[in-house]
Amino acid sequence: MQLNGSQIVLEVLKEQGVDTVFGYPGGAILNLYDELYRQKDHIHHVLTSHEQGAAHAADGYARSTGRVGVCFATSGPGATNLVTGIGTAYMDSVPMVAITCNVGVSLLGKDSFQEIDIAGITTPITKHNFIVKDVTVLADTLRRAFRIAKKGRPGPVLVDITKDVTSAKCFYEKKEAVVVEPETSGITDSDLENAAHLIQKAKKPFIFVGGGARISGADAEVKELAKLLDAPVCDTLMGKGCFPGTDPRYTGMLGMHGTKVSNLGVSDCDLLLALGTRFSDRILGNPKKFAQHAKIVHIDVDPAEINKNVVADASVIGDVKEVLHRLLPLLSKQDHSEWMSHIGSLKETLPIKYEPGFTGPYIVEDIYKKTGGDAIIVTEVGQHQMWAAQYFKYNGTRQLLSSGGLGTMGYGLGAAIGAAVGNPKKRVINIAGDGCFRMNMNELITASREKLPIIEVIINNGVLGMVRQWQDLFYEERYSETTLYGQVDYVKLAESMGVKGYCVGTEAEFDKALDEALSLSTPVLIDAHIDSDDKVWPMVAPGAPIRECFDDSDLKK
Repeated sequence: MQLNGSQIVLEVLKEQGVDTVFGYPGGAILNLYDELYRQKDHIHHVLTSHEQGAAHAADGYARSTGRVGVCFATSGPGATNLVTGIGTAYMDSVPMVAITCNVGVSLLGKDSFQEIDIAGITTPITKHNFIVKDVTVLADTLRRAFRIAKKGRPGPVLVDITKDVTSAKCFYEKKEAVVVEPETSGITDSDLENAAHLIQKAKKPFIFVGGGARISGADAEVKELAKLLDAPVCDTLMGKGCFPGTDPRYTGMLGMHGTKVSNLGVSDCDLLLALGTRFSDRILGNPKKFAQHAKIVHIDVDPAEINKNVVADASVIGDVKEVLHRLLPLLSKQDHSEWMSHIGSLKETLPIKYEPGFTGPYIVEDIYKKTGGDAIIVTEVGQHQMWAAQYFKYNGTRQLLSSGGLGTMGYGLGAAIGAAVGNPKKRVINIAGDGCFRMNMNELITASREKLPIIEVIINNGVLGMVRQWQDLFYEERYSETTLYGQVDYVKLAESMGVKGYCVGTEAEFDKALDEALSLSTPVLIDAHIDSDDKVWPMVAPGAPIRECFDDSDLKK
């Protein structure tokens, strides 16, 4: 049948199973939005307050559902406003398709109104991108974009369509979406055997779970592996939930703000089995002194990650779930009771802890208790993010949504909107700092208009907490531009946007506000005021070995 470009875009989205898009209209994309109006019964569009919010919402939708997130933006500033969200998705391997529309072909390269080379701008932060100047290739280009976004290591793909293509007509034939299978082409018997040989020889193994294990859905295999090897398990921020946070073998996060148990255990182990991790600087500390006594077995779907930051003694390239499925039969049941007893004693003597009173950790623990651990937790970036990672026990692979690689302040509220749209039966809570909340607080309007029962918890310390913590510890308390001096009444702000607001400053006030928020089916904001000098512990100083993690009790000594 003959369709115009805008109709083809929406037909392909339906082919791919897309039921929701997030975006903001404008001149160059007007034809597409006109067609969207005609097909609003088939595809739900969420109008965000800013294009960055649309990109983060598509990201949150993808992370929480496992499906590809889709966002729309017009040319020029509309497209460039997506860039931070695209970069965030790229760093954390989130499958997303961003569709932008540009000026007509005849106006390209002439500095036309709202013309921008968005494909050129986003080349370093996408898996691939396309400029479509011919309507006859539009459908197949979009189909390819979805395949690329999902295949292997997931990531964002951008498709920029010129305005004349959105109105031009051509023949369209419906096609079934291609099922993207897990990446297995790099898995070899020799690599599996080498890995199994090192694992079987280990006396003090440690399993290290990264975001790739979570993305591949390898939670059942990781649990079986830990039991088979009789080994402790730690994770990255991106890997949380793949191995249950309530399991006795779990030791917590590794790295700069990891637990002492994980940092000391990995420093002393003789084998580190790394599953789907890129060994970032926040994990390694001093890379020359990282896991010095260990053989490293690295499993990852992306061959570029092998030997990039840490040299592996054995590696297997492929989807983590599929690799473990093939590796587990090669391993025999092991008994490392002495090693596990040592790790257990570390857990007893070196637990993460916080001072009594109304603090960030108290707030996170209270959220965990009152939700029974059954909530999608979204965070912004900073101290509150680390507290959310430390004090909420995650037992689901898609339960924590947070910007890890790029560390994007302002990510959380948009991502929470995407998660709430994609999971209407789940409770979604965004934990923010007051500095982060300022950046994209306009998305409260979106939550209000869409009637999404998101709970926005602002851990308000009146400062840029994580930066201030560094200034306190490493810059002789020179608090350059980190004290916010904010006189903003966030409750009144929320109420002006149609959101119920609470201002609290004690445990009892927070408990009551959270109870009420959980009973409502509309968006709620809780402005929770804590002390500006509360810190995230433990911590590893920049460039120091992770073994040298310390907390406030160590400083007092």
